[in-house]
Amino acid sequence: MRPEPDAPGANPAGADAGSGPDPDDVPPTPPAEVARAALNRARAAARAKGLRPGSPARRSPLAEPRTSGAGPTARDPQLLSDVVGRLMRDKGWRDEVSVGGVVGRWREVVGDQVADHCAPETFEDKVLVVRASSTAWATQVRLLVPTLLRRLGEEVGEGVVEDVKVLGPAGPGFRRGPRSVRGGRGPRDTWG
Repeated sequence: MRPEPDAPGANPAGADAGSGPDPDDVPPTPPAEVARAALNRARAAARAKGLRPGSPARRSPLAEPRTSGAGPTARDPQLLSDVVGRLMRDKGWRDEVSVGGVVGRWREVVGDQVADHCAPETFEDKVLVVRASSTAWATQVRLLVPTLLRRLGEEVGEGVVEDVKVLGPAGPGFRRGPRSVRGGRGPRDTWG
């Protein structure tokens, strides 16, 4: 049974004598004091670790300086051609890019007459594959392979293109059209 607040022997504050003040009666701590206390705790933890809060960070003597001195450093602006050249060398793309440049200038490298009847197709494993417009031109270009290799060596460097394979014109396909048979024997059906 609880004593009435006005009854004799009752605690006038309405709480037990052993407990402190009523939590509802305590005013809240101002936010500025809470922030200041947190900052002081962080500074004390930093001092315990040997850091000095508020002072600039110490740099290692081995670290690279922030500003350039009299000579160029890796942090200085670089020319795009130097950066791309380094990338091609590091990735091993130098040969393919140089052959690609020759393919783009094919007419200048081989001349107008050959370029009109012959075009490069692929470049893999140091072999340039070229397709001619007719079997006669394929034979003619095969005879010109040593001259073509010498000219390519001058343009892209020795050893980049080691062989030139000349292909004749691509023949007609027999897989489509009114005379094709699904699942048939293939092109030999045309000739009997």
